[in-house]
Amino acid sequence: QVHLVESGGGLVQAGGSLRLSCAASGDTFNTYTMGWFRQAPGKEREFVIAIISWNGGRISYGDAVKGRFTISRDNAKNTVYLQMNSLKPEDTAVYYCAAGLGVHHGIVTAYSAYEYWGQGTQVTVSS
Repeated sequence: QVHLVESGGGLVQAGGSLRLSCAASGDTFNTYTMGWFRQAPGKEREFVIAIISWNGGRISYGDAVKGRFTISRDNAKNTVYLQMNSLKPEDTAVYYCAAGLGVHHGIVTAYSAYEYWGQGTQVTVSS
């Protein structure tokens, strides 16, 4: 069982930056692939970015965030981070952290691949 808690959301102007954190419970954090998804009002949940638990920590990017967002993990702190730069109004959404065991690059964008989810944190980007 893994419990995830996101933090760091808020209101930011376009062009600004935010860093989200996701703290995980449990002592097997390093075995989980960690991902971030987002959902805007009236839209489906969208894959943002993920870091694979093995394979050298390979990172997969959603098309909308390439070159602007990055992900990192600190296994000693059971925490994964989402650094968001050059934010745009269309990045406005609730951001969710997710953990999946055995999630590989081929399925990393599928929200059904992840067993555990946080409660979400709101990110609002003003124009």
